Parts: sequence; structure tokens; C-alpha cells
Amino acid sequence: MRLLSLLIAAPICFSLVTAQSPQEKLVQLASKNNGLIKLDKASYELLSAPGRTWSYSVLFTALDKKRRCSPCREFDPSWTAVAKAWQSAPTEKRDQHFFATADFDRVQDVFMKAGVQSAPVVFNYGASEGPRKVANPSNPVTYDFSNGFDAEPLAHQLSSHTPIAIPYRAPIRWGFLGMVAFSLLTAALTLRYLGFIIFSRWTWSAITVMTSLIMTSGFMFTKIRGMPMTAPNGEWIAGGFQNQYGQEVTVISSIYGFLAASFLMLALVAPRQTSQTKQTLQVYIYTGLIFFLFSVLISVFRIKNRGYPFKLLF
Repeated sequence: MRLLSLLIAAPICFSLVTAQSPQEKLVQLASKNNGLIKLDKASYELLSAPGRTWSYSVLFTALDKKRRCSPCREFDPSWTAVAKAWQSAPTEKRDQHFFATADFDRVQDVFMKAGVQSAPVVFNYGASEGPRKVANPSNPVTYDFSNGFDAEPLAHQLSSHTPIAIPYRAPIRWGFLGMVAFSLLTAALTLRYLGFIIFSRWTWSAITVMTSLIMTSGFMFTKIRGMPMTAPNGEWIAGGFQNQYGQEVTVISSIYGFLAASFLMLALVAPRQTSQTKQTLQVYIYTGLIFFLFSVLISVFRIKNRGYPFKLLF
């Protein structure tokens, strides 16, 4: 009889010894998914047990494509990274706080119970018992998304709810480092083979002159006001001093450029000709070009200012 009682009591004692506590079950669930508990109704009840000695953070989200929640999909990688980083904390601290995700299409009743009506939302719940007990464990602290969706500010803010600071380190940005290395290599090769062009005073003179011509022709005027290239009817000259189309900048700067080049040729090139015939021909050509371009410029001015009475050649 005594032997029979021992045989009956042994399985009961074994089950009592081997039975996991709620906290151990949560630790096991978290370890299966890199520190993140995918909630269902049972695991949520376990996580939010009234006599808990642990704290937890829950992301309420809607990741299914049919929900069209772009912020949810954008924030999810940061949440996953922070939960994974928490797994590297010391065991005695790590098991005092848990990270969980509640997907709307999986646990709608959890959304209703928590009173969540939008996503993404992060709630931080404190412990209801033990040394980390908070005054109102059923009243969560909401994460402030004003800092953006990045993992680093998320880890920094959630660290005020964890036993120790979350040991998050931003991943190495290999793409950025590769871009920097490629840019430096390109710059070095450019200086090596094109340095004589880059450091030439004529190059910078040309850039300065072109920039001056474009700016004095009204480029910033049209950019600041967002003016179109042409009018809806195809006109490219806007009437009045307070209006200008983008095409005007191109035409006026080109005329100014050709005029400047004509004066330079007349002042610098023509006097250096050793042949009197070539010199006389160039003087006539450049002078005629100057008169022609000024005539075009005044014609544009007449169209723009409606009724301007003067002209040069036409």
C-alpha cells in the first residue's frame, strides 16, 4: 500500500518540480525570437499577470499589407533591433523586462482590452510586485514618436523603463562607408589626372563669369517664386518687371554671354592681329555682332515692357 502511494505521488511531485513559472515561460518565449515575444491571447495574459515582478514594453502594430500602415512597417525594424539588443544584457537584468509585439490581425481582442485604436503605439508597463513595483502598473507610459522611428532614440527613451540601460549600438553603416571610400578615391583620381584643369585660373574664371551671367539674368528670381519655364500658351517672355519665366533666364544670359565675348574679342584679340586686313575684318565683325545682340536685347525689353518706344536696328 505504501509503495502504491509512492508510485502515485511521484509523478505529481515531479510535475511540481519541473513546472515553469510564468516568468520562465516568458523568458523562453523571448529567447525563441531574439528577445521579442509575438503575442497571442494566452501569452498576453501571461505577460500582463497582475502579480508580476517584471516590466514589459508592447508594440501595438498592423503589419499586414492590407492595413496599409506604412509607419508600422517603417518602425518595426527599429523595434526588433532594440529587443534583440536587450538580449545581450546580463541575465538577471534581462529577465526583469520583456519586449512584445501585438499585431492587430492576430490579437484584435488585445487591442480592445488595451484601448488601442491606432498603430503604431508603444506602451510601457511597470511591475506590480517586487522591488521595481510602480504606483499604477495598469497605467502604461506611451512612447513619444516625436523623436522619429530610429532605433537609437527608441532605446534611449525605453531605458528609463528597464532595469539597466538597453545596450544598443547602432550597426556599422557599410553602405555609407563604401560611398565615402568611393568618393575619396574618385577625388584622388580626379586631382591626379584633372588637377591642371581644376586649379587653372581660366576654369574658375569661366565658372565665375557663367554664374554671374545666370544670376544677373534672374535665375534666383524664378527659383524662389517657382516660376514655370514658359506660359501655358507657350510664351516665354512675361510682361512687367515683377514676372519672369525660366526660359527668359536662358535667353537673356546667352545674350549677355555673347555680348561679353564680343567685347573681349574686340578689346583683346583684334588688337593683336599682325595683318591689317584681318584686324579690320575682325573689328567690323565684332562691332556688327555687338550692335546685332544689343538690338535683340532691346527687342526683348520692348516685348517685356509693353510700349517701350526705342529700338536699335529692329
